[in-house]
Amino acid sequence: MIRIVHFGALMLISTVLVSCGRGPIVSDPAPPAVTVSLPLQKSITEWDEYTGRFTALETVEVRARVSGFIDSIHFQEGQLVKKGDLLFVIDQRPYQIAVELAKADIERAQAKLDIATQDVQRATPLLNSQALTEREFDTRRSIQRDAAGQLNSGKATLKQAELNLEWSEVRAPITGRISNKRVDAGNLITGGPTGATLLTVIVSVDPIHFEFDGSEADFLRYLRLAAVGARPSSRDVQNPVSVRLADESDYAHHGRMDFVDNAVNAKTGTIRGRAVFENKNGLLTPGFFGRLRLFGGEHDALLIPDAAVASDQSRKIVFIVGADGVVGTKLVELGPIVDGLRVIRSGLAPTDRIIVDGLQRARPGQKVKPEAGNIEAAAQKAESR
Repeated sequence: MIRIVHFGALMLISTVLVSCGRGPIVSDPAPPAVTVSLPLQKSITEWDEYTGRFTALETVEVRARVSGFIDSIHFQEGQLVKKGDLLFVIDQRPYQIAVELAKADIERAQAKLDIATQDVQRATPLLNSQALTEREFDTRRSIQRDAAGQLNSGKATLKQAELNLEWSEVRAPITGRISNKRVDAGNLITGGPTGATLLTVIVSVDPIHFEFDGSEADFLRYLRLAAVGARPSSRDVQNPVSVRLADESDYAHHGRMDFVDNAVNAKTGTIRGRAVFENKNGLLTPGFFGRLRLFGGEHDALLIPDAAVASDQSRKIVFIVGADGVVGTKLVELGPIVDGLRVIRSGLAPTDRIIVDGLQRARPGQKVKPEAGNIEAAAQKAESR
């Protein structure tokens, strides 16, 4: 009896020791909870975004047509000037003298013509009575025509002299904002069609252009849309655009497309576009940086939160949950932001359950616990509030 009890005690002790050696039994962890939702299907007006800068419709380098000393300057640097405003005056005395000399030459030529005309008139009855030979009569008529030619030459010289006198006043060729003067009064400048001295620069202000470069892929998409009638080409229709400046959050400046270049740049793979904006208050200044939105057409699209998009090196992916609760991935092509959501151009199906919350807890091939969520556009959220 004593031996049996002793053996049972030994068995109990050994069982305890074995259990202590194994340690506690660990169960599998519960799958992490994530929020999933189907993409939002919605008819949208798409706006494509581009970066560019404002440029003046007209830029004129002001140069004189005649040479001389700058006599006076008649503008404030940086001010708005109107077409025809006086800017510079070149010393006019040499050109006034040239006008007076040309007038004197005309008077001399006119006097010669009058005498020659009288000689022809006197010779006409003498020719009829054969008291004057035809040769002598032709000589007098030739002298008359020569005098008339000298008179016409003098008149042309006078016009040129008057034109040079007019050009001694340099006036604004366009309406716009003038730059600083490049020469001071008293300096000798060179005028004429070549080698003329730069005096200042004027740029037009209202309206104003905005130039930007679009990708070859975007341009090809626009051509495809135009071919099926989904969106007219900006070459045929002035599609609407809007711009925000560097310190603005809203696209408050509205304009229209007015030019698309005729070729894609082979080096950059882009094509140049241009829009025009009214600029009554002069806020938009040539050289300003801006962000432009261009009308991209109306169509049905799939939208998801931008936070649901992950990056795999240069590729964009979204995490989806299958019917078995296992996480998978899909490569997607992104579009612009519309109503606070990201447009998905391709790679996603309307029936895909995408992870919209808990993305950091999900791994491809991992089993998760999906919880139903809902994607709402910014306008819907505002109405629900």
